[in-house]
Amino acid sequence: MGTFIQLIVDGLSSGSIYAALALAIVLVNQATGLINFAQGGMAVLSAYIAYVFVQLGVPIILAIMITVVVSFFLGGLIERLLVRRFERGDPDTAVVVTIGILTLVTGICAWLWGFNNREFPSMFPLSSVNVLGAVISWRSLGTIFTIVVIMLVLQVLFLKTKLGLALRAVAINPESSAFSGLPVGRLLMVGWGLAAALGAIAGTLVAPRLTLTPGMLDTALVYALAAVILGGLSSPLGAVVAAWSIGVLENLAAVYVPLVGYDLKIAVPFVLIFVILIFRPQGLFGRKVVERV
Repeated sequence: MGTFIQLIVDGLSSGSIYAALALAIVLVNQATGLINFAQGGMAVLSAYIAYVFVQLGVPIILAIMITVVVSFFLGGLIERLLVRRFERGDPDTAVVVTIGILTLVTGICAWLWGFNNREFPSMFPLSSVNVLGAVISWRSLGTIFTIVVIMLVLQVLFLKTKLGLALRAVAINPESSAFSGLPVGRLLMVGWGLAAALGAIAGTLVAPRLTLTPGMLDTALVYALAAVILGGLSSPLGAVVAAWSIGVLENLAAVYVPLVGYDLKIAVPFVLIFVILIFRPQGLFGRKVVERV
């Protein structure tokens, strides 16, 4: 029982990392209609920015808060200077642009800070508690709690606030939104800024678990994209539930399914994607889109 609980909690903790990036991807998609492959690179850059503040003697919580603000403006700047030129064109071109931004940002991080592993302090205590034979760290519990709070905030943002409704309207039909008087360009910048701020939280959550390197979120980004597909591009709740499911199922499969083991557990999310896309292409919590022709 202790091993089972340990696997569940560790899976939820890992899944929360995937969920943080998945929520940022959902946020950009809801605000702009694009899938942002650059989200992982932007999160890593934010983690390095927080690292610089920590090295200057700023307390970790304050450093993360400052980084969230800096990342918000940086995300808006990237949308204004780079992405906006392609948002009205072919969606495939815009997606390729986000991949290019990912490569560019990762290269900038490597150029400025190198590829050496750097220790990043955790905002949560490093102590643990024993629950039914399972050792559960406060860092894992803090990470899970943080993701739950962010998910609830995004749900309220998109469903209950004027800003969230305006962001969704711009993503669905920017031309009609402009005719309705909505500041489309400003809202697109806000959407990217919010996603970058959320990415900053994701980066600072991951960095203490791993060591801070330019490519530390490459694998997590793959899992995050899988969670977005499984949960649905339109649902923050779906992204989090899917990310947690991936984290838990791959842990359980690695231990209890001999055919999978630790070597093949990365295949678990892709098997889930294959099954979900066959029976429910819009994702578990996504909405089916109907277009009039």
